[in-house]
Amino acid sequence: MREQRESKGLLLRQVAAALEMDTALLSKFERDERNPNKEQVFTFAKYYNANPDELLLAWLSDKIANEVQNEDLASQALKEAGKKVELHKKKNKK
Repeated sequence: MREQRESKGLLLRQVAAALEMDTALLSKFERDERNPNKEQVFTFAKYYNANPDELLLAWLSDKIANEVQNEDLASQALKEAGKKVELHKKKNKK
């Protein structure tokens, strides 16, 4: 997010004001000290005219990685989770 903001020559306080968000909170998002919620991800995408799917994918992958990063079986669990997601998608299509 910081790269998006700086590439447009915007100050942190300008973006925070435009998004009606606390400057300190936006700063924490930019420094990866806090994670935005899903609604905020879409707000950022709209404000920066960015692809919402790309930002949502980054948000989801960060959320998952943060949850499993210290687990020895993280990579294997992610593969299994991917299979389960596909299985649930197939069941929901019926």
